[in-house]
Amino acid sequence: MTSQRIIAHFDLDSFFVSVEILNDPSLKGKPVIVGGRERGVVAACSYEARKFGIHSAMPSAKARQLCPDAIFVKGHRADYSKYSRWVTQIIAAKAPLFEKASIDEFYLDLTGMEKFFQPLQWTIDLRKQIMEETKLPISFGLGSNKMIAKMATNEAKPNGFLQIPFGREKEFLAPLPVGKIPGVGEQTELILQSMGIQTIRDIANYNPEELEARLGKWGQDLAQKSQGIHNGEVAAYHEAKSISSENTFDENKLDQQFLQAELVRLTEKICYELRQDEKVAGCIAVKIRYPDFETTSRQTTIPYTSSDDEIIPVVKDLFQKLYKKGIPVRLLGVKLSELTNEAIQTNLFNDTERKAGLYKAIDEVKNRFGKLLVKRASSN
Repeated sequence: MTSQRIIAHFDLDSFFVSVEILNDPSLKGKPVIVGGRERGVVAACSYEARKFGIHSAMPSAKARQLCPDAIFVKGHRADYSKYSRWVTQIIAAKAPLFEKASIDEFYLDLTGMEKFFQPLQWTIDLRKQIMEETKLPISFGLGSNKMIAKMATNEAKPNGFLQIPFGREKEFLAPLPVGKIPGVGEQTELILQSMGIQTIRDIANYNPEELEARLGKWGQDLAQKSQGIHNGEVAAYHEAKSISSENTFDENKLDQQFLQAELVRLTEKICYELRQDEKVAGCIAVKIRYPDFETTSRQTTIPYTSSDDEIIPVVKDLFQKLYKKGIPVRLLGVKLSELTNEAIQTNLFNDTERKAGLYKAIDEVKNRFGKLLVKRASSN
């Protein structure tokens, strides 16, 4: 007989804002918005700002109207990456199996651990360690599956925790508004309300066939979720994943212009592959091999990205720091590691949302006409 699943969900509270408050404690308790003041969108906001109806992805102009006294902070992506890695390392050292769902969100599978210690107390202790070491507020939910754990976290926020005992899932869900179910957006919520469905209890009591007729397969999923049923697995996090490309030249190369162009070509190639996998990288390495087969490499961490124009300058800088001037090169290589799909939220910064659209368009052309057709001017 398989043991009852035990899933914990951790979520750093107002993560970007919390990091900004660590950098500038005078922001504590104030309506803080991370994002551009004049243009762009809200990347994150404090709970004090949320009281005015402000939320992430809202245009900054509208946020200013709702709260003229809001304090706008530009945002520091490198700091967010640093703190995210720190929390990841703490969890990785303790949890037998965990998934990093986003830059500030983690699922832990604790199934079977109850034979050795009390899962709730273990999770409380882990939360305490994260808060003591990083000084960041974090909430968690504990339940029989990923959906229940995540919804419990949302109810525990800010800076709290909540366990949903086994067998009490339906009781926990019943009074909650339908919009609390992960994946239910405004449009679905409006459709459900037009059907007289306001709470999750209403979904559970609704004829499943009618739900399916109105919402298709999503109706089936909602019927299951309203019963507290969710079968998603915790996907193990592997930080060691990497993507690389290297080229051994037919003859040793000394021409700096050629070597720079080759660095750009290799970087564009792996950035394209990275975006096809819908991932971003947090570490870059450059490798050089000389005619005598001496091989050296150098790496650095970066704010998570998949953009050529952010990665190429770092690659060139690493090469300059590593290269022994005047010596020909036999092999050049570029590697991206610490791959994750976690940094989607950072697309709300600066012009990265527009940039992501541009790269998507370029990649679609590459997919259609061949990867070699579309090149950056400097890679020719």
